[in-house]
Amino acid sequence: MPKQIVFLHPDLGIGGAERLIVDSAVALESCGYNVSIITNHHDPKHCFEETLQSNLSVTVVADWFPRSIFGYMTALCAYIRLILATLYLLFYEKKPDVTFVDQISAPMILLRAFGYKTIFYCHFPDLLLTKNKKFLLKKLYRIPIDYIEQLSTGMADIVLVNSKFTCELFIYSVT
Repeated sequence: MPKQIVFLHPDLGIGGAERLIVDSAVALESCGYNVSIITNHHDPKHCFEETLQSNLSVTVVADWFPRSIFGYMTALCAYIRLILATLYLLFYEKKPDVTFVDQISAPMILLRAFGYKTIFYCHFPDLLLTKNKKFLLKKLYRIPIDYIEQLSTGMADIVLVNSKFTCELFIYSVT
């Protein structure tokens, strides 16, 4: 029986991170793995062709949840959206052999609690991307998000990064 691999990705559009996910999924599928992608958004008019033409199963979960609240709290909304997708995986899908989580590490907490094998792909530590932490409200908003990122990233069985530079920053900021 082929191994089952699930990718958790926040928005399956046409960016570089999405290209990585789609290429990885298609490559694994061509090697005989059963591959599915669970995402918060997938627009058939704005996506890579492979997500429409291959045997990949693409499931959209929590697209109804807002991406931001009046233009604010984008990170919090992204965390909640992907956690909702993770809950869908945990309670409505067969447990995969490996779960590949991209960009947002918060799902690792739940996946680890349920004994899932995980790979996390870190493009760049989010806590280093945030600007204007000098404003009190922004600083207070980022405290729990940065804490969750630091806590959850270390819960992955394997962490992948896209460069030596990102690796060094990852080690410095998250571990």
